[in-house]
Amino acid sequence: MEKNFTHLDKEGNPQMVDVGKKSITERTAKATCTVVVPQEIIALFENDEIHTKKGPVFQTAILAGIMAIKKTAELIPLCHPLALSSSNVNIWINEQKQIEIESEVKLSGKTGVEMEALTGASVAALTIYDMCKGFSHDIQITNIQLKEKTGGKNDFKRA
Repeated sequence: MEKNFTHLDKEGNPQMVDVGKKSITERTAKATCTVVVPQEIIALFENDEIHTKKGPVFQTAILAGIMAIKKTAELIPLCHPLALSSSNVNIWINEQKQIEIESEVKLSGKTGVEMEALTGASVAALTIYDMCKGFSHDIQITNIQLKEKTGGKNDFKRA
């Protein structure tokens, strides 16, 4: 079976995929990423939050991630605008003292929500960077990845 890029027409020009004839199905996606910050920032973690002069870091990043999920079609040119049924962003510090972000998106529709989940996790991470850079610029955003998706032609789950 030959695979083609769905976002290119026969001449190689960009196109939005026609989902008009697809069936409406329940679709979900989870994406994650890690923000590695120096110990001086982790030391500020208290009561499930890092507080800065700009405000609560995790709560602000959660809101930014949710806003980004809703605006994915405005940011990524060939994504469809979607009527989402839910979106969540969760943030915590893992055992390695790194900040973990998980974004989860759901809808009943004709196209998946992988890009929305990835965008939510990415923008939440960028928000953490922005709010913590006053302490240190030694911050890394790593491992942005789709963890799982359901609905459509194939389900996917990263081992």
